Formats: sequence, structure tokens, C-alpha cells
Amino acid sequence: MTKAKDPVGPGLAALAGLIADETRAGFLLALLDGRAWTAGELARQAGVAASTASEHLGKLVAGGLLTEERQGRHRYVRLADTGVAQLVEDLAAQVAPTAAARPRTLRQSGAGSAMARARTCYDHLAGRLGITLTDALTSRGLLRQDTGFALTDAGLRWFDTAGIDLDRTGRRPLARACLDWTERRPHLAGTAGAALCRHALDARWCVRIGSERAVKVTTEGERAFTDLFGVEATALH
Repeated sequence: MTKAKDPVGPGLAALAGLIADETRAGFLLALLDGRAWTAGELARQAGVAASTASEHLGKLVAGGLLTEERQGRHRYVRLADTGVAQLVEDLAAQVAPTAAARPRTLRQSGAGSAMARARTCYDHLAGRLGITLTDALTSRGLLRQDTGFALTDAGLRWFDTAGIDLDRTGRRPLARACLDWTERRPHLAGTAGAALCRHALDARWCVRIGSERAVKVTTEGERAFTDLFGVEATALH
């Protein structure tokens, strides 16, 4: 008797096929910065022709990994949702140890160091900065990591006191662990991670640098992270 096929199989194979192309994978990684990009910007980032980028983007949109919107003559795309961002980051974390290669230029070395030091992971902070802040929240009893990530009652009050608004109306978890592909440890994601990152960028505690996802901590950020997290400035760079 022939065993019935799992109905999930075709969809899983189609998803794997979408990500398997190197150009499309590069687009997904670039869009982990949480911003909307034009097809032209992604084409230049990947070093491919505009027509090639448009074809790949069409497949990613049709496959549900990207959404698109148009403003005038411009077509913008972004990751479809946080679930897609989590999938891409988790896959990147799995292959990072084997994919890592020695930088061929000083510029590549500098960009890699900046990404490892502090970056955005879709809508939350990652790299050494993300890990440092996550550890600080945990050591101060504001975040629990023993049975998965969860904000404590003190943690909820801390966010309110710090003026960092938490949207508790959606289905997204308040706190979620996201494996950091450079540090190989989990950093804070979920609603709390997104709110902290958004506040840090809006308050200019952190500013984006270059065309990658890298960010750097400003002088204002040093003071804020020291006052609110008890983190020494030397640990933020």
C-alpha cells in the first residue's frame, strides 16, 4: 500500500527552492534591515542587471516572502512579516560558521567588523550590542532566559519607566530568543526587541552606517545605555 504524501511537502519544497538561489538569498539578507528597498537598489547591492533583479523579486513576492508597494514610478519591496525575517536569520545562523570567509579587502574587513559589533536583525538589535543589552536585562532581573525568553513583571515596568512603548495587542510574543549568527548566542527579539530597537534609532542612541545593517552607538546612546542598562561605554563598541 502506497503511503500518502505529506501535503506540506510541496509547499516546503517550493519555499526551499525560492531561498536556494544565491541572488534571491542575498536580497532576503539585505532586507533584514527592516526597510523597504527598490528593485534598483537591490540590483546594485547584488551586482546584477535590473531585469534580473525584477525577475527574482517577482518570484519572491509570488512566493509570499516579500510584499511590494508602489509610489509613483518606484516599486518598493520588503520582507512579508516577522516570520519571514526569523526564518532568514535562523537559516543564516546555521550556515554562518561554514560560510565565513577571510575578508579579501580592508573594506570588507571593516564592514564585517561593524556588522559583528552592532547591527539590526530585521526590527531588533543584534551583534555584540544586542547580546550585551540582552545580558544586561537578564542580569537585572528584567528578562528571563531559563524557560525561553520572557519579560518579568519588573521588566514590563522597566519598559514603561524608560518610555519604551510595548504593543501588547498583537499576537507577536513580547519577548523571543533569536540566535545571533555572529555571537552564536540568543539576543532579544519579539515585541520588546522591536520596541527597544525602534526607540534606540528614534532617540539616536544608535545610527545606521553605510548601506548594510550595521549601526553604531552615539554619545547619547552611551549615556542612555549606561543609565538604563548599567552597561559601561567600553562594552558598546
